[in-house]
Amino acid sequence: MGATATGKTKLSIDLAIHFSGEAINSDKIQVYKGLDIATNKVTESERQGVPHHLLGFVDPEADYPVEEFCEHALRAIDKIIENGHLPIIVGGSNTYIEALVEDSIINFRANYDCCFIWMDVDPLVLYKYVGIRVDKMVETGLVDEVRDMFDPNADYNRGIRRSIGAPELHEYLKLESNVKNETTNNNKDLLLKKAIQEIKDNTCKLVDKQVQKIKRLRNELGWKIHRIDATYVLEGRMKDAEDAEDAWEEVVLKPGVAIVEDFLNKIKQ
Repeated sequence: MGATATGKTKLSIDLAIHFSGEAINSDKIQVYKGLDIATNKVTESERQGVPHHLLGFVDPEADYPVEEFCEHALRAIDKIIENGHLPIIVGGSNTYIEALVEDSIINFRANYDCCFIWMDVDPLVLYKYVGIRVDKMVETGLVDEVRDMFDPNADYNRGIRRSIGAPELHEYLKLESNVKNETTNNNKDLLLKKAIQEIKDNTCKLVDKQVQKIKRLRNELGWKIHRIDATYVLEGRMKDAEDAEDAWEEVVLKPGVAIVEDFLNKIKQ
């Protein structure tokens, strides 16, 4: 669990490699096909051979209610366990995770043992890192990707178009399709800068909401959540520090492995 850009996907893959696990995506936008850059889907190379479930399989125009997620997640969990592997659910959409764990009909805790890990980062550091990451997303083709699916009459309240990046670029892409003179070009550049800033601002707002939900699960619902502070790692990455990977190993991966090992040992007793 954790806010966007904290490193939870990387940790899930590292843990899956260490414990022979498989990942189950619980991000409500990454379940959709398309917009791989905007939704920050993990790439094939980043997966390092770890099987991923519920990732990029839903029609971009469709709705994907929490009930369907729970049904698909339970099916994936059982299949992974049958394979003799460890299911690792990862994603920022805590609404999906809460529904899966707390639903009285599913009765998840009666059927499965749970270990919750929260990847956390100091908010001021994370806001700065989010800005850098958005700039990199733009460099790697975010605008082109959203342009390819642009529809001037699109509904940004359903499907994959709810993804941060799509609604923010709407006015820019709408104007772009009507470029006729230099004045319009100047306005277009201003709109693009405005859209990119809105993407950064809205991502930071999402970060706050995600952290608030995790704290509610811990404080109000009583979830035992193990917190890992990855602030030092992100600070190093922003400085391109040579020891960034070593910091990841020491500050994030080792504590993560220890938490899971302790959890697995307890359920074996």
